Parts: sequence; structure tokens; C-alpha cells
Amino acid sequence: MVFRSPLELYPSHFFLPNFPADRPLLLQANGAPPPARPSPEDLSMFQLPTLNFSPEQVASVCETLEETGDIERLGRFLWSLPVAPGACEAINKHESILRARAVVAFHTGNFRDLYHILENHKFTKDSHGKLQAMWLEAHYQEAEKLRGRPLGPVDKYRVRKKFPLPRTIWDGEQKTHCFKERTRSLLREWYLQDPYPNPSKKRELAQATGLTPTQVGNWFKNRRQRDRAAAAKNRLVPLSLYPSLSLSLSQSRFNALECIEHLFMLYRSVCLFVLL
Repeated sequence: MVFRSPLELYPSHFFLPNFPADRPLLLQANGAPPPARPSPEDLSMFQLPTLNFSPEQVASVCETLEETGDIERLGRFLWSLPVAPGACEAINKHESILRARAVVAFHTGNFRDLYHILENHKFTKDSHGKLQAMWLEAHYQEAEKLRGRPLGPVDKYRVRKKFPLPRTIWDGEQKTHCFKERTRSLLREWYLQDPYPNPSKKRELAQATGLTPTQVGNWFKNRRQRDRAAAAKNRLVPLSLYPSLSLSLSQSRFNALECIEHLFMLYRSVCLFVLL
């Protein structure tokens, strides 16, 4: 189904009368009295029809255009939107419509409107990921424009510290290495039980954590590599890190040398005795 803007469906020239714009001036030039002001009843004959879109219908159109990525048509639709009388308040509170306005503001570079929408409306968790990405990317672009160069990882970290996510698009849970702490804790528990989960277990864990099976598999792979590296490092620890152990081994070597030297002297004595 193709959605079209209401103004595309009902062009204004279908409803407005085709009167010459200079007709009153011509009448006055001929000596005729100026025309009387038309009555409200006469004007009502030429008014545009009111399209009574409900908030749900508007939200459905916004969601479809947002999913297809047609930001230009989405912006035109929001700008030219006629709504039913009394529906403005509901429109201004509907999450899908607010998210659509935020998307249009982001893609048009109107970051001030984007920040205003995100900071002043509470969004559900389903919208957090996309809105968080727009919040951060908008601040990154502003910082790049101000500094005149691309941002590095450290620069982006400083931007995130300076402009933290508003609580309207964030549940408040801290993230570590891109995964939430609750997710990491669950992954660690499963890893202790089985470091090599099969595909079915990966899917089960992905469903429990909200990750994809690929992300789960990569986490387990990286964790196994870190554990192997740590084990190899422990096997190659130099004795200088353990002075007491190094001293005891040196003392043992010294005692062994003393014993060998003593046995050698005893052997020489026996040999001399035999020769005599």
C-alpha cells in the first residue's frame, strides 16, 4: 500500500475558485462600487475539506515511512498533516509520531529540535536503541564541526561523558564494553557451566539476554581466548616475581653443588688409597 500526503491527494486548485486576482481593481476603475465582503456562508463553499485523521492512523503512516527509510516523504507528511479537531494533544504525545519527528530532525541536521524532543518526552524501551544512537551521533557531528576534524575513540568518549544519555531514552543501567552488566553476569554464569555452548544453547542464551546468537558466540570465543592467554602467561611467570621461590631454588642448587663436590673429593681419596 502506497501512502500519499493529504495535500497530494487533495490539491488546493481542486477546491479554490478561479477568480482573477485583479477583479476588484477593475471594478473600481470602471466606477463600480467595491464588492461587498463575502459572508461566512459564501466562504464555506470554498474551504478545503478537513481530513479527520486519528492519532493511530497518523502513527501508522509514520511507522511505515520510517521503516522504509523515506525520510523526505515522512517530513512532508508531518509538516502538511491535517488532524481531526481535538486530536492535537494526542498527536503530540504519541510515541511513534514523536519518534518520527526526531528522525526527521536528525536527518535534516536540526539537532536542537532533536534534543528537545528526546529530553522532554518519555520513550519506551523499544525505542531506546535508535534514539540513543541519534543522540550520540548528533553530538559527535557537532563536535566534529566545532573541531574541524574527525573524532577519535578518546574524543567520542569525552563527548559521551559531556553529554550523557537523558533518562527519557535510557533505563539507567550502566553498560560495560557495550553489554549491560546484567547481560555480562548471565554470560559469565553460562560460561562457567559450559565454555563451548552448542547452537541451541546459543539461541537460548541470546533470547535470555536480548543479544543475537552471533554476539553470544563471539563473546564466548573472546572469553576463551582471554582465559587461554591468562593461563599461558601464568605458566611463563619469571622467578623474579617470586623472590622467596627464587631464593629457595638457588639455595637448593648450592646445596646440590656442595654434595657433588663432596662426593668428588671422597672419590679422589678412595682412588689415592687404592693406588697406594
